[in-house]
Amino acid sequence: METIPITVVKRNGKKVAFDGTKIAIAIKKGFDSIEAKYQAEDANKIYNKVISHLQNWQEPKIKIEQIQDIIEQELKSNHYDDVYESFSKYRERRAQSRESFVDEKKLHKFLKSIENLGFTSSIEDNLEKENSCAMETIFKFGSTVSQEFSKAYLMKKEFADSHDKGDIYIHDMDFFPMGTTNCCQIDLDKLFEDGFYTGNGKMREPQDIRSYTSLCSIAIQANQNDQHGEQSIPAFDFYLSSGVFKTFKKEFKQAIDDLLAFTNFDKFVALNGIEREINKLTTMDFDIAIFDKFTRDSVELQRLFRTAYQSAISKTNRITYQSMEAFIHNANTMASSAGAKVSTSSINLGTDTSAEGRMITKNFLLATEEGLGDKETPIFPISIFKVKDGINSSPNDPNYDLFQLACRVAKKRHLPHFAFLDTNFNKDLYKEGDFNTEVAYTGLSIRVLENVISLDKAITAGRGNLSITTINLPRLGIKYGINKERKQADMEAFFVDLDEKLELVKNQLLERFELQANKHVYNFPFLAGNGVWIDSEKLDNTDKLRRIIKHGTLSIGFIGLAECLKALTGKHHGESKKSQELGLQIISHMRQKIDEYSQKYNLNFSLIATPKGNISERFTQIDKTIYGLVHGITDKNAYTTSFQIPLEYNISNKDRIKIEAPYHNLTNGGHLSCITLSEQDDLASIEKIILQMKEAGIGYASFI
Repeated sequence: METIPITVVKRNGKKVAFDGTKIAIAIKKGFDSIEAKYQAEDANKIYNKVISHLQNWQEPKIKIEQIQDIIEQELKSNHYDDVYESFSKYRERRAQSRESFVDEKKLHKFLKSIENLGFTSSIEDNLEKENSCAMETIFKFGSTVSQEFSKAYLMKKEFADSHDKGDIYIHDMDFFPMGTTNCCQIDLDKLFEDGFYTGNGKMREPQDIRSYTSLCSIAIQANQNDQHGEQSIPAFDFYLSSGVFKTFKKEFKQAIDDLLAFTNFDKFVALNGIEREINKLTTMDFDIAIFDKFTRDSVELQRLFRTAYQSAISKTNRITYQSMEAFIHNANTMASSAGAKVSTSSINLGTDTSAEGRMITKNFLLATEEGLGDKETPIFPISIFKVKDGINSSPNDPNYDLFQLACRVAKKRHLPHFAFLDTNFNKDLYKEGDFNTEVAYTGLSIRVLENVISLDKAITAGRGNLSITTINLPRLGIKYGINKERKQADMEAFFVDLDEKLELVKNQLLERFELQANKHVYNFPFLAGNGVWIDSEKLDNTDKLRRIIKHGTLSIGFIGLAECLKALTGKHHGESKKSQELGLQIISHMRQKIDEYSQKYNLNFSLIATPKGNISERFTQIDKTIYGLVHGITDKNAYTTSFQIPLEYNISNKDRIKIEAPYHNLTNGGHLSCITLSEQDDLASIEKIILQMKEAGIGYASFI
């Protein structure tokens, strides 16, 4: 390394001797950030030019910033534009990091966030208060540090500031450094075929319904370790129907063998032929008379085969119920590595009309109705019953009895939720008879279907949401709405500011997308390594993820349309038709902008009606501090989520459905309407409400 008689002045004012090694390492890091494009000779070329420049330096001292300026100058003049850009951004981030952790006020804020975990007295006392285990506690510390690190080092200052100020909310910021995706709809058919790896070994392809549900639980848990959000199964009944059929064939064979042996008929029938006939079956719903050819016209033997069939059906049904019961218990007890928390999971079911699929749906609903060990309502998985014409919504439909059962269970457990497959926006891409083209939701209302990248991949399975950032609509309403000085809302200024927030969030999502896209398959061994995410089976272990995660969604959310309208007009959309018109105008405007982003960037931007109450509460508390108690807006614990009419507002379910339905069509990234049931609502009235939602154009709804 070159020795140059010059003194380097560090940022803290300390003076040190020149060390060319540090310059070489800095330049190397710049070139290394551009993967597989440059050789060591390129870095050395720039290093020599920088050294040459410093050898001609006329002053006895030089600042660190001046050396970095020279490096950037040489990179640019030698046409290493991509390395220059990477190096420059790195400098900017390092400057933000120093500002965040050196500035006394920001350091105090960081330490305060640690203190807010509740550890102001002894650890033991607080563990007892918070009912936290050790893993949850360490996760809280790691989460807090990770979030502050993300704001200080990984994202632009304007994004972090907007989040801290409450203009926006960047979801799951603590996972930002890891580049994890939010949620995924897991295709179990694809995953179970030939088995899958969990890191500690390979799981073989399941061979009965018990192993199907066990592996489903393992898959949900394993995938949770690669993501920060929800794990969902888009066609639970279809995927697990094979497990029911495999179980039936085993039980049918065993029942025949046992009865033949007991009656001594085993010496008079062709056992190998019977086994071959069973192996040819494609469903357990068949005419038992096909086995008459093995009975030699014996009425007793014919009766034996029918008895064996009924026994196998009965036992398969019992095993299926026990499997569903075990699956539900696992879903509420099996913790992932993500903070030792139970995985957030959901399943979609209700449209498989096969005997096996119907058995799955029926027994899952019955197990949900029964509840957990002390009859508690299970939290997970959040079950979603898919309502579809010709399948289950009318008395003549094959699964109408299952729809009625779903209504009965919802009355008791407020589960399942209901997804409506025949709304215009949900049926556009459906192909008759292909369950893979049915839309599916996550329990937390995220919807992924359309795909600007590829129409052939405009499906739900194997895709998910990458990240969400939510806009605080009530704050915009307060800023430009009616007040003591202004008798009429300034809508022009409102939409200008809304557009600025949309642009800000779009850029923030793109920044996060770049971090996610530059992760590798080996960073997500289950999600990508097992081919769970669409097309990931085409990648090598060291490949980056851009080619596959581009099929996911980047969602811009909103909170508190009701309070926003209250601020702008004096009434929310449940109180005034004029406010409803303005609400639709605002959300239509947002959707139009987001569709423009999708076309411009060729990425799946979407608009989501954010359902999370904790975000509503955070926005409300910040705005309450800034604006004080504003009647009907900040004088509550939390803003109303998404586009919903405030639950405390007295309105009929029919009118609530009518008013909220148009917003479902606009929010392609996800939506949820919550309908309140009373003690007087019987099964007939619940069914009537659900069919009203279907006809009104609701996409996804739950009962509370």
